[in-house]
Amino acid sequence: MKKLALLVCMFISVTAMSQDISFGKVSEAELKATQHALDSTADAAYLFKKRRTYFDYNRNDGFNVVTEYHSRIKIYTKEGFDYATRHISYRDPKKGDREKVTDLKAYTFNLVDGKIKRTKVSRKDIFEERISKYASQKKITFPEIKEGSVIDFKYTITCPFWIIETLNFQYGIPVDQLDYKVTVPEYFLFNQRAKGYYTINPVKSISRGTISWNTKTRNHAAATVVTQFSTESVSFNKNILEYKQTNIPALKDNEPFVGNINNYRGGMQFELAGTRFPNSRFRDFAVTWGDICKRIYKSADFGGQLEKTRYFKKDLAQIVAEAKTDSEKIASIYYFVQSKMTWNEYFGKFTDEGVKRAYADGKGNVAEINLILTAMLRSAGLNANPVLVSTRANGVPLFPTSKGFNYVVTKVNLGNSYVLLDASDKFSTPNILPARALNWNGREITPNGTSNWVAMVPRRPSKETYTLQLKIADDYSVQGMMRKSLSNHYAMYYRNVNHNKKEEDIIGKIEEKYGIEIEDFKLTNLKKLGKNITYTIKFDIDEAVEVINDKAYINPMVFLARKENVFKAKERSYPIDFVMPWEDKFTVSISIPEGYTVAELPKPLAIGLPEKMGLFKYQVTQQGNKIKLIAMHKNNKSIIGPEYYETLKEFYKQIVAKQQEKIVLVKAAAAK
Repeated sequence: MKKLALLVCMFISVTAMSQDISFGKVSEAELKATQHALDSTADAAYLFKKRRTYFDYNRNDGFNVVTEYHSRIKIYTKEGFDYATRHISYRDPKKGDREKVTDLKAYTFNLVDGKIKRTKVSRKDIFEERISKYASQKKITFPEIKEGSVIDFKYTITCPFWIIETLNFQYGIPVDQLDYKVTVPEYFLFNQRAKGYYTINPVKSISRGTISWNTKTRNHAAATVVTQFSTESVSFNKNILEYKQTNIPALKDNEPFVGNINNYRGGMQFELAGTRFPNSRFRDFAVTWGDICKRIYKSADFGGQLEKTRYFKKDLAQIVAEAKTDSEKIASIYYFVQSKMTWNEYFGKFTDEGVKRAYADGKGNVAEINLILTAMLRSAGLNANPVLVSTRANGVPLFPTSKGFNYVVTKVNLGNSYVLLDASDKFSTPNILPARALNWNGREITPNGTSNWVAMVPRRPSKETYTLQLKIADDYSVQGMMRKSLSNHYAMYYRNVNHNKKEEDIIGKIEEKYGIEIEDFKLTNLKKLGKNITYTIKFDIDEAVEVINDKAYINPMVFLARKENVFKAKERSYPIDFVMPWEDKFTVSISIPEGYTVAELPKPLAIGLPEKMGLFKYQVTQQGNKIKLIAMHKNNKSIIGPEYYETLKEFYKQIVAKQQEKIVLVKAAAAK
């Protein structure tokens, strides 16, 4: 029966794809399908993805870039309901030219009593939302969504800028049929770069196009004026790229340590390299990262903000009054700005309201906060510069583009070393930046506009240290004490999660996570930035010891042992992104009850990854009636390439197996 059902689904899918796809007309076969033909785990799928991008000319505005979109999505499960909320982002600066979204039409289709029911998306289902000073979005919520629904929508974006948005081929759900077409007049030259791990080779062709316009002339003859109308036109070549493909597999975000999965999904990116219009010389638009940074620095909303200093002069004098060294100046200024300013949760490389207004309000976007910090550090005589960053959500820019940066941090140069700062996060400390900013490389810009790359990777590992003392009672219950210490990014993350929680809520989470009952809890340094966070707990655990006949079994790592390998995929085509280097240490001391001897201990293990990327050590020893464990798991690389996936998967498999091994105790009489 299962095979028959699968064959039916495949037949329905093939039938749906073989027919013409017309907007607003959904087949009964599409609605009857209960699962995807090729991916039974898919919660939804694009039945159809169509896009047409072309250049439209009018005499007043010149060339605009027009893109028409049509998408059809099948919802298979309740988890797929998320795909029934769509967001259309578009450039919408408060000043200047903006993009327009037009011809927006959308429907939900369901099969009701054997008949196709079409529900139109009304105006009340479409919401306008401003994303930033420069962009807005239309949010569409499709009505009457249920398992089996199909949504169909189309819209057009008209862009006054000569920008071709990235063609995305791959998504988190399968694409049954993809049909893209890009048409570019010969006057425009675009560089093209593939992204991700899925490619489609375009079919190239050339067609002819014509631009026509009306003119009028007036002839003055004798006492009369004669107006004559004529039409002029120019013909040109249009370069056409067509991307067509069926059965594109999903690249899902269901593996651990992914980072931004969109970096690895297949697509094609376009960059304007130049223009050559009739009777005009070639105009070169190709830029380097240096050109991009100079342009940004010259902006009144970036470099111009760094020149403003009067608004903080009185405060600065007091802040650094007692600072004797550069390090003390940095700390004093940094913690002042961090404390005074509140991030409004807007990213951006440019200021919105300006540093002076933001300083007075005590609130601003990322650029405003960290440009204030940079200016104050410079005014204190320090060699400080802004660093442009692309956040993890923004992705990794593959070629020079102003869209490549959407964030700003501060760098202070101290001889042969430097300090990176981000005052937008209340729990960040020097060189410990929030995860959103830890994304490959940033670009430092100096006062004269020159720039250079800066690695946005932590230089110190974050450490998690566990010290446990366990005592096994005669009834096999276990009493214990654990001290846990967190440093660097581990400490910052803990503060972000727990700074507003009540103590009983923190205790409850620990008890739930480890399956223990906590008798006493002490937390230190939660509000002392720069200090390691530590907490100490006293606890009871009833099921740590398993007794079979006269033997008692206990895992020396008790509730800290890994239970499963986090890496489960058969293969992986994109990197493993650990965000930062880290080190976990475990020291356990177990007191065994009188009358018992050790029959078996886990054997020691020491394994490592290639090129010193990581290591694992594990050793259990006995000293009298005490058993001691010392273990360490260390990762030295923030990002590990996919070519090492099988090796890493096997590495974790051995770690899990070792951490599941148990100590075997026997009663002395039984041992004889």
